[in-house]
Amino acid sequence: MTNTATLQRASAPAADTATTRPKDDAAMLKAAANLTRDLNVPSARIYWADMLSSALIGYAGLFSAMALHSTPLAAVASVIAVLALYRAGSFIHELTHIKKNAVKGFRFAWNCLVGVPLLVPSFMYEGVHNQHHAKTYYGTANDPEYLPLALMKPWTLPVFMIAAALAPIGMLIRFAILAPLSLVSPKLRTLVVQRYSGLQINPSFRRPAPDGEFARDWRWQETACSFWAITLLALTATGIIPLRDFLIFLGIAAGVMFLNQVRTLVAHLWENDGEPMSVTAQYLDSVNVPPPSTLPALWAPVGLRYHGLHHLLPGLPYHALGEAHRRLCRELDAESIYHRSSHRGLSPLVVRLARSSWRGGAAR
Repeated sequence: MTNTATLQRASAPAADTATTRPKDDAAMLKAAANLTRDLNVPSARIYWADMLSSALIGYAGLFSAMALHSTPLAAVASVIAVLALYRAGSFIHELTHIKKNAVKGFRFAWNCLVGVPLLVPSFMYEGVHNQHHAKTYYGTANDPEYLPLALMKPWTLPVFMIAAALAPIGMLIRFAILAPLSLVSPKLRTLVVQRYSGLQINPSFRRPAPDGEFARDWRWQETACSFWAITLLALTATGIIPLRDFLIFLGIAAGVMFLNQVRTLVAHLWENDGEPMSVTAQYLDSVNVPPPSTLPALWAPVGLRYHGLHHLLPGLPYHALGEAHRRLCRELDAESIYHRSSHRGLSPLVVRLARSSWRGGAAR
């Protein structure tokens, strides 16, 4: 999951970074491909069990928070709801990478159980995230999921986070108001499709209209989200859903989006100045937070703690990334460039980004 943030891409510093970009490390790329060939098949059992249990725990926490009122237990239930629904929601990332029928029925079930209720249907990520992995797009102005945050003004970082917390309100407006109105206004429809139909952070990205089978998937998901958003607002306005419960739902949804944005903040180093990068350079700009760190299991679930490795092997299912990492660590010597993408944890990465942003902003 990646949230929309309205930030402007800044010009890179005058220094020439092209000469410092590493060329592709053939040994590392060959080892990554050869050592993981048997890990490419997703396990339907793992996908279903993980997603369903995460959603069940998340919704149990959500309804418990509503029932327990303003008590310490309600706060505990809210935290559980945020963590579990965040994990369930993170499967949207897997949906963009596994083949359509690799886990039969999973895409439809995920949208019904998670995507539509949280107003983050898979069409808002599919077709967008894929461009982030295009070799010639990563880190450039054509990448919908990249901004050179380390090179931008320091104030962009808090704006980046605030935008995520407000995302649930934006989704309600998008599906309850803009989507229905766009049916009678071609001009508005074009705007909605291009600007408000993707979970991207690059404000210059314009999404093309869907076609074929994907257009049909988009249509039913958008219709379902609009119906749910309108129903939710109508039931709250008429008092059938208490305002307090509606605000708890919004608060937990905001918590999910905010936590995802924290993870997004450290998914990359965000140091590219807009020029195309080699696969190795893309890998080094991405982040692994492998064991023995334990907290990444909460803030970078469903394989997202191996985000650098994922950029080397985007087709590898999330449950295979840990084994792939272990194999590569055994095979590659201590001097291999592979190890340079591993980081200790969240705090050092946030501090590094804040310092880079402060220095970059002060230099312009």
